[in-house]
Amino acid sequence: MQKESPVSNLDIEAIEALYQQFKKNPKELDKSWINFFQGFELASENTQLNKKPLQCVDLDREFKILNLIQGYRQRGHLFTRTNPVRTRRKYLPTLDIENFGLKEDDLNEVVEAGSEIGLGPATLQEIIDHLQDTYCESVGVEYIYMRKPEIVAWLKNKMESSRNRQEFSSQQSLHIYDHLKQAVGFENFIHKKFVGQKRFSLEGSEAMIPALDAIIEKGSELGISEFVIGMAHRGRLNVLANIIKKPYENIFREFFGKEYTGDISLGDVKYHLGYENEITTDSGKKVKLSLLPNPSHLEAATPLTVGMARSRIDSVYNGDDKKVAPIIIHGDSAIAGQGVVYEVVQMANLTGYKTGGTVHIVINNQVGFTTNYLEARSSTYCTDVAKVTRSPVFHVNGDDVEALIYTVKLAMEFRQQFDSDVFIDVLSYRKYGHNEGDEPRFTQPLLYKQIEKHPNPAEIYAQKLIDRNVSTSEEIEKRVEEFEQLLENKLEESRKNDKLNITNFLVDDYKMYKNPVKANLFAPVNTGVDEKELKEIARLLFTLPPEKKFYRKALKLVETRKQMVEEGRLDWALCEFLAYGSLVNDGHPVRLSGQDSQRGTFAHRHAALVEEDTGKKYFPLNDIKSDVPYIHVFNSPLSEYGVLGFEYGYALAMPNVLTIWEAQFGDFSNVAQVIIDQYITSALEKWGLYNGLVMYLPHGYEGQGPEHSSARIERFIAQATNNNIQLMNLTTPANLFHALRRQMLWDYRIPMVIFTPKSLLRHPKVVSTFDDLNGRFKETIDDEKAEPEKIKTLVFTTGKIFYILDEIRENEKREDIALVRVEQLYPFPDKQVASYIEKYKNATRKIWAQDEPKNMGAAPYVGRNYPHFNLQVVARKESASPAGGLMEQHNRRFQRIVNVIFEH
Repeated sequence: MQKESPVSNLDIEAIEALYQQFKKNPKELDKSWINFFQGFELASENTQLNKKPLQCVDLDREFKILNLIQGYRQRGHLFTRTNPVRTRRKYLPTLDIENFGLKEDDLNEVVEAGSEIGLGPATLQEIIDHLQDTYCESVGVEYIYMRKPEIVAWLKNKMESSRNRQEFSSQQSLHIYDHLKQAVGFENFIHKKFVGQKRFSLEGSEAMIPALDAIIEKGSELGISEFVIGMAHRGRLNVLANIIKKPYENIFREFFGKEYTGDISLGDVKYHLGYENEITTDSGKKVKLSLLPNPSHLEAATPLTVGMARSRIDSVYNGDDKKVAPIIIHGDSAIAGQGVVYEVVQMANLTGYKTGGTVHIVINNQVGFTTNYLEARSSTYCTDVAKVTRSPVFHVNGDDVEALIYTVKLAMEFRQQFDSDVFIDVLSYRKYGHNEGDEPRFTQPLLYKQIEKHPNPAEIYAQKLIDRNVSTSEEIEKRVEEFEQLLENKLEESRKNDKLNITNFLVDDYKMYKNPVKANLFAPVNTGVDEKELKEIARLLFTLPPEKKFYRKALKLVETRKQMVEEGRLDWALCEFLAYGSLVNDGHPVRLSGQDSQRGTFAHRHAALVEEDTGKKYFPLNDIKSDVPYIHVFNSPLSEYGVLGFEYGYALAMPNVLTIWEAQFGDFSNVAQVIIDQYITSALEKWGLYNGLVMYLPHGYEGQGPEHSSARIERFIAQATNNNIQLMNLTTPANLFHALRRQMLWDYRIPMVIFTPKSLLRHPKVVSTFDDLNGRFKETIDDEKAEPEKIKTLVFTTGKIFYILDEIRENEKREDIALVRVEQLYPFPDKQVASYIEKYKNATRKIWAQDEPKNMGAAPYVGRNYPHFNLQVVARKESASPAGGLMEQHNRRFQRIVNVIFEH
């Protein structure tokens, strides 16, 4: 029941007296009166109320009407006509005037509150009609929860003001129809020509095509030069053909092609492929469009899309986020159900990840595979994740193409004006089942009875044009026939060749890099840097501004590092910094992000020093030179899937940037397994994608339990083949330095995973010299202490276990054991391993020793691929969990390894 207005039981003189009291000292009034008079003053700013004395206005009715207006703004979206094939759910209370204390007799009364919505003095009926048209027809909007009054006011003005309503000319209407004709005609043609083949059609949601065209056109008018698009398989072929302008004949050939040409070995299904193109808008502007390739994992491309957009903003447009816009096309079940969407939305306003706003468009089929929308979410709308960042949400009837175009143009204006995400929920339907061979009536019989008899959006709009005398049925039919003939011609052209060429993504950006599949990745790369340059980098790093006050322990750390430089003893963090500094001197920007990456999980990095008095962060890495590219180190949100996907997209777009993602512990990287499996290890074979992303995964068995020990080397190395990835388990700071520099300086862009140490970060023996940094990367490191003729046991090992075994060997004064370090696990340095076996040919035992269980780590890979080395695996016993939970247990299991190697 509507709450009674506070003015209902008082005469005008009493109200005026209370109003004067409100002006002088509002704290003495009851809260309801304070709210009343605040609302009165707000209304007065926008209406004619302040031009009339209070005695001449029925204040009670005026404020009831203002409450009604606010009710439409706040809840009008619940009572829209946005569903083309279903009756909307019922919500209470309704927007009936009785619920606001108004009566039917009030409908014809002229009131001043009409000025609040741009009408001026108007009858209540006229106000209701205007509100219905604005908030309850083909478009519903959620925006009142936004906290900035100026943003709310901007949206209200845009939507409620009559002068802002778009009307389409005959030419514009025919332009819209042509895009609908292409969308519908393309699907119908494929359905007839390739019967039964999967294509995950757009049918039922074809208004998406003119909507995307309108976004691009409006965006280019507002200064956007580039759109980065991410979407799943539903409607992808249609977007590729009619928006990105991938040649029709190339798409048709993918339905019957027999083999790939070029560098693609395995390829992927046609509705996963990416494409890029530069198109010319109707106004003559050049706009670059990039549609990222995607796997079937819904929303996997979402973080890549924003990462790629941010990369282009940083590197191509000098930080101008008005030049690039990401567009993400979701399904209704996916946006509601896939947690990575929430992760990406949470990144939207963070300094290291914001893009100036993402346009989220939902193809709302109201069903997920076979699951009804009521079973797919608890929230009212699939787009309720938008409320996390208080972004506006527009719900639009997918059959009303003009309403959709009006909405997407408004959304683009909003994005450019306020640097904010915006969500557009296009309620439509899916003509067939999950794919064209799926029978939806098993699970949705009522819905599909309605869909079966429902006209498509092109037919609906064609009839509107005929009714408006914009076109005739004969002209419409001619347009359809001409397009069908064009497709017939393209199909004939496609049949001339059954070999497929998957166009490489970002061709221009990668034209200087080589395909790594058959390359010799062991060819030496000159990564050395002379001592003079490195000392100058160190001097700049550790010369702090005297006017800034830092925590005393931070100052002590800086002094310690200065001393280490003077002594030529360079630890892990120092060599990491020197690698970054030398790379920016060579013209390569650096970006590192991850949970706690500024300090480092193990407090070893300290890329940011916090000022003690202000809390501001100072980044010494940024002061290496004023005229070099950026070095950015960002603390990420507590996310793996979203952030790793973002950084993969960032690295993809800018191969010249050393892009690094760091896990808090390597164990947690499996939260991002989708990105690892679907992109990092397989994108080269599927889509021909090169990517130079680096992953830091802290790894090492130190008795800290099953979730703080293993980065799962075995999972990465099981997918390693055809030079698709690099896997490093390094033991010297110098090798880290050279690995990072090689990643930028050679002619390839291959993901690199570095299983970074924990205890070795401060180990007294884990230091390198300036001479080491003037060398090159070492895939293996020989045992400099061993005398070949004395060696009876040859041990190949990797990572921190080397230092433990070396210490035991020293303590026991054993000269019959050689410890050879394998620093690069993949590509595996088999020729170097063979040379050590030959060098230490007197050895009667050849061992592969590792800290991981026997069924984990690199042992299964080495045994499977290099059985001729005849290496005995010495490791912890096989287990499902990577490590035990007790330190004593951990030590006992490791002692067994020691006992075997040293024959105790």
